[in-house]
This record gives sequence, C-alpha cells and structure tokens, in this order.
Amino acid sequence: MGFLRRRARVAAGVRAFFGARGYLEVETPYAVVAPGEEVHLATFATEQVTPEGERRALRLHTSPEFAMKKLLAGGVGRCFQLARVWRNGEGSDLHAPEFTMLEWYRPGGTMDDLIEETFALLQAVLPPVVTCRGITVSLEGFECLTVAEAFSRHVGADLLGTFDDAPALAAQAGVRLREGEDWEDLFFRLLLDRVEPAIGRAMPTFLTHWPAAQAALARKDPADPRVAERFELFACGMELANAFVELTDPVEQRARFEVDRARRQALYGGPDWPMDEEFLAALEHGLPDCAGIALGFDRLAMLAGGADRINQVLWL
Repeated sequence: MGFLRRRARVAAGVRAFFGARGYLEVETPYAVVAPGEEVHLATFATEQVTPEGERRALRLHTSPEFAMKKLLAGGVGRCFQLARVWRNGEGSDLHAPEFTMLEWYRPGGTMDDLIEETFALLQAVLPPVVTCRGITVSLEGFECLTVAEAFSRHVGADLLGTFDDAPALAAQAGVRLREGEDWEDLFFRLLLDRVEPAIGRAMPTFLTHWPAAQAALARKDPADPRVAERFELFACGMELANAFVELTDPVEQRARFEVDRARRQALYGGPDWPMDEEFLAALEHGLPDCAGIALGFDRLAMLAGGADRINQVLWL
C-alpha cells in the first residue's frame, strides 16, 4: 500500500498546484468518435447503443487533447485534467494499456513558460532527490537540450543536416541501415538506443526542438522551420512528458492529419475512424495561442515512491 498511498498524495499535490495557479480542472468524454491521429497508437473499440436501438462506433481515447482544445476554443482558459487513457497492445515495466494522463494547457504560454512550470510541478510533488529504477536524480535544477544537440553529443551525427537522408545519418552514426529502414525509423532507433539512455540521469532533461517531421500537433519554430516547438521530459531513465506550443492553423492541421491517416492505413490497415471535424472546426473558430503538455501520471507516481514497475502504482 505504500506506493498507492504516495500516489494519492501526489494526486492531491497536483490538484493543489494547479488550483493555486488559476487552472480549472475539467473532465472530457473517454469514449469518442475520433480517439487521436497518432500513427503508431492502437485503440480500443466500443459501441454506443441509443434508447432507439441505433448503433454508433466509438473508441476509447488515447489522449484528452482534442476535447480539451475544443474547450480552449470555447474560452475555458487555463485547464488541466487527470484523465484515464487507453492504448491497445501496450504492456511493460513502464507501459500499461490503461493509465492516467495529466494534461494541461496554458493560453499565451511559450515553451520556456511550460518548461519552468513543469519543473515547478516536479519540485512541488516530489522529494528533492528521487531514486527510481536504480537511477538517482536531483531536482535542484534541470537541463535543456535540443534534439540536434543531443544527436551531436551522443550519436556523433548532424541530425538536421542529414534530414531525410537515411544513408548519410547511418554513416555519421556508424551504424548499418536495416532492410526497409527510412530516415524516421533510424532517427527513432538512435534516439532509443543512444540518446534516451544518456539523458535525465543526474537531473531532469527537457529534450527540445524536435525535427519538423515529428511536429505532431506542435507548431514549427518561427526562427527555424526545420524544427517544431516541442519538448519531451526525461528523468530516471523514463520519458515523463510530451509538450507542444500548439498548432492553431486549421488548414495545416488538416493536412497533417491526412498524411498521418494515410500512413496509418498503409502500415496497419483495418477499420479506421472519421476525421474529428469538431476539433478542426474549433481551430477554425479560434484556438488561442497556447502551450500544452501530457505527462504520464503513473510514472510520476513511480518517481515519488521509487517504484520499479508501473503495476506497483496502479490500484488494481
């Protein structure tokens, strides 16, 4: 019960932290028509039956992001949510098919604002020094490292200079391309094998300015359109969070969705879901400039209690 009692205290601390900063806690539907557009995330399918006997296909969401942005477009202001989310086919010491996501949005916020706020949250709900999975991290400070800097330091490669040229990236990294491996595949292999094991060890690391090809729902950096205003947070050998300065252009967002949907079908096939036209309509109505972040709450609870496996901090 020790891990679970600590989890409950962290949840209370999260709510106190955001309440003191003027955030409104919101709740959005879990069963939705469009669960997200991530290419590689598998979903859980379900069905709604109306009192009249009509049937509608629904899916359990992989993130509350679309719904929360609809609220932002409606003027809700600063908001956060501790949401249950579902990702089919996942399971490991760090992954569960059903888990809790802490997601929050800050209208008018920049990437620097969100980095500072995220670190303040860690300091508010965690001990000054945490040990988890055999790694000890101090919360006295943090480091920011661009993805390009991380590849230069830990891979020995010019990431942006070799963009979309898998043989060039492989040559600089000193690895062989695998059969059918493209630049993006190699990027993630090197990220997982060489970059992630080397960061977030002595202190939390914010890995910033991702290649534009991995922009997802982030806007491109006005100062360098080769990269997106996105960061991920790492501590104790774990990815804790993924954050964006949000894309607000409905035309560009629709185009990105169409590319992602086509790729998902090419890779995995099977039944798909409709485009979330309500979300795109919300962008057209006017999503305010904002920064948003999704943080794995169960992993935060692991840090708080020093758990080695995610199932140690799950109630059942």
